[in-house]
Amino acid sequence: MGLLEGKVAFITGGAQGQGRSHAVTLAKEGADIVVTDILEPIPETLPYETSKPEHLAETVRLVEELDRRCLSIKADARSSAEMKGAVDQAIGEFGKIDILSVNHGLTINVGWDVQTDEIWDTTVENNLSACWRTARAVIPHMIENGGGAIVFTSSAAAHTAYASLSAYTAAKIGVIGLMRSLATELAPHWIRVNAILPGAVATQMLHSQSVIDMFTGKPGATIEEMAPPAQAMSLLPLPWIEPVDISNGLLYLASDMGRYVTGIELPIDAGTVHQPAGVPPATAARLGELEAWYAQAQAEGKA
Repeated sequence: MGLLEGKVAFITGGAQGQGRSHAVTLAKEGADIVVTDILEPIPETLPYETSKPEHLAETVRLVEELDRRCLSIKADARSSAEMKGAVDQAIGEFGKIDILSVNHGLTINVGWDVQTDEIWDTTVENNLSACWRTARAVIPHMIENGGGAIVFTSSAAAHTAYASLSAYTAAKIGVIGLMRSLATELAPHWIRVNAILPGAVATQMLHSQSVIDMFTGKPGATIEEMAPPAQAMSLLPLPWIEPVDISNGLLYLASDMGRYVTGIELPIDAGTVHQPAGVPPATAARLGELEAWYAQAQAEGKA
């Protein structure tokens, strides 16, 4: 038997990326799955590909290949009515929700001087307010069912400063505050509430051209060129981690492995939030290589 045999997991943003990985990982452990996604860009100018119906259908296919049931619902987490409708549909199908993974979110990389009210409001509404609306729709059913596990996806950005991410960072810090308050309020009902803080994760969001350009400082850069500056953010010598690494943290928090764990922030970030001040080792090594190359070029009269 799997760690989640007989459980039902409700996952927002489940059409691709971390959400799809969460669905597959929990299904492997025996859970039946409900996945929601808005399936359209927010805003229309979002600089990376967002989920489409075929992406959500692929998540369903992957879960059903594991002989687990999967209900997919097109729903906008910003809408209390749509989330209530999605939760009611899930309850009607499965009778309960044991696990809630509030995974949806977006990022728009802009400096303070070009950030509009629309970008700020869109980011905060999606990454914070919609998290509350999702949880609020599920909590009454968990109370009625005698308990459950809620896991919010925050970010290493809640503890590490990034340029051009002020709205995103503010919202992700807000998610931690929401998690702490709900953990306090819901503990008497045996509902555990925690947050995962991913670092750089290999998804379409991280590998969008706008993010690659931001990391490298030049337009039209490649993923390969992004790897060295991305690696400089982490203590471990790698530029990013895989979605399944976040899913494994979710599995711990959602299962009986973490049955007495509530109110915590779990960084899964290759050490990003503990990177000490100063020039990171990866950057220092790269600078050393460039200095050696330049010295050699000078010696050969090529520089």
